[in-house]
Amino acid sequence: MSTEIAHLRRRLLDFMIHSTTELNLPPIVKYSSLSLFFDRFRPSVIRFLQKKKADNWLLQPLTESNLQLFVLISIWISCKMHCTRGLSVHSLKSFGDKVITEQLFMVRDFLDAELVFLKVLKFDIGTLNIAYTLLEDLFIQFKEVAKVGELLKFEACMDMMDLLYEKEETSLLYQSSKSLAASILISSYIITVPKQQYEFPILPWVKMVTNKEENEVVELVRYILAHVLYSHPS
Repeated sequence: MSTEIAHLRRRLLDFMIHSTTELNLPPIVKYSSLSLFFDRFRPSVIRFLQKKKADNWLLQPLTESNLQLFVLISIWISCKMHCTRGLSVHSLKSFGDKVITEQLFMVRDFLDAELVFLKVLKFDIGTLNIAYTLLEDLFIQFKEVAKVGELLKFEACMDMMDLLYEKEETSLLYQSSKSLAASILISSYIITVPKQQYEFPILPWVKMVTNKEENEVVELVRYILAHVLYSHPS
């Protein structure tokens, strides 16, 4: 991946995290949005443009401002699925006016962008089996069976998920949601629980509840820890 594209990816990630924070949205919306935009929309939009001669100005050219608009659309769709009270298009437009500085989008543009976004994804917007929801379930189960689970911080798990979205190569791990969820739980355990309190056989337990091979999980844990500890030393 070129340096320019890598920097664009990082800016879009920061834009999404900033937007979900400013809008005070729950984690499930944030990670559903990340999945919709980075795991599905970005890889699919290139193929979409190759197969179809898209004449929509939101896709041709695909500017950074337009990509920021699609980030907000992914948040809007996620909010519709997971929030008791969703964002109105007018609220989203007002927020967009504040955070998208290079282009002014109208309400109609948000509505058009939503339809384009859904077409690119072929209306596949399910988020029940994304890594976040699987990780949350594992975390709850772990706290129920292990006393040391009280020392494990879910915030550490989420921080790790954010870091893995920074680069294209690490974000590919999200294609194997269950394995990634299991590996993040173990990685967080290793980082946050004091060594003298490693009393719970977490690896065999994870293998039992996820039906994933130990070798696969161990390799993923090593990879994740190397990325987190060496790319972002404390």
